[in-house]
Amino acid sequence: MKVETSLNRPAADLSINIEDICNLIAQTQLSSGEIPWSEGQKTDPWDHVEAAMGLSTGGYLNRAQRAFEWLAGMQHEDGSWYSAYMQGEPEDKTRDANMSSYIAVGLFHHYLITGDLAFIKQMWPTVSAAIDFALALQTPNGEIHWAISPEGEVDPMALLTGSSSIYMSLKCALAIAKILGHPVPRWHSGLIKLGNAIKQKPHLFNMTKSRYSMYWFYPILAGVLSGADARKRIDKYWKKYIIEERGVLCVSDEPWVTIAETSELVIALAAMGNHKLAEIVYSWIVDRRYDDGSYWCGFTCPDIIIWPEEKITWTNAVALMAADAIYNLTPAGQLFSHKFWESFDF
Repeated sequence: MKVETSLNRPAADLSINIEDICNLIAQTQLSSGEIPWSEGQKTDPWDHVEAAMGLSTGGYLNRAQRAFEWLAGMQHEDGSWYSAYMQGEPEDKTRDANMSSYIAVGLFHHYLITGDLAFIKQMWPTVSAAIDFALALQTPNGEIHWAISPEGEVDPMALLTGSSSIYMSLKCALAIAKILGHPVPRWHSGLIKLGNAIKQKPHLFNMTKSRYSMYWFYPILAGVLSGADARKRIDKYWKKYIIEERGVLCVSDEPWVTIAETSELVIALAAMGNHKLAEIVYSWIVDRRYDDGSYWCGFTCPDIIIWPEEKITWTNAVALMAADAIYNLTPAGQLFSHKFWESFDF
């Protein structure tokens, strides 16, 4: 069931069809609330939350709530989830700190749109356990080990992208905790330690992942880097990851532009206050869509061959969230804004 909400339309018509995007996600969502990547494919907790955020942005609030409730029902006692499911059954029993903590971002995003205090109260035990699981993998140096293997062993590798995402999850969890009146000083301590590690101790993070464009802009997207530091990082790696008038490469050494990474860069640019550049980059991808209005996953350059051809739920969700970051379609449009977070006193 779709719940109507008021949306401000962008001043510049970039043919953003909210209904088409949300219909794709809603049609892919299973009756349980689970949202796979696409029909017949796997579900992972991080992208499931991202897809739910797309539903919230478009006003499909009941469906978004069902998605969060599905996660709550699948959570392990230690606060984690498996890394992949197929119709509710485990496919990859790795327990990933980033995937497990991202529910905090989705729930705070949902709250900003709905103001539904009762729902975040209902979901508090889920969020609390998820954040505790991630912080249990934090080292004294501040970085966070990325996962526990299916055999129950901690993998000591730390990933800059994943750790940056966890930083955003911690901020959102702390915001929820403040709204509900639950002081959690250990979360704040973990946030400070993690931020310091990302900014000051790059040697702690696995550099083999630096070919991925997310390595470039995720510290900015999450708000670890802001101001002059953010601008410097954008300028330093722009030519490595950008194909002008096309978009963001998934990896620097392959000619494959993805809609999701391009949309996330748009959100990062808007977050740091560069709305003009964010709108320019977004304009590069607004017509990369199928006849039903949903976005491609990605395409090769320079030949513009769509690959893969599946219609991906979380790709469409983040494309809609990018529009929200530029045009403030909903009260959650400023979720990633660095200025927005300056007002929070944790």
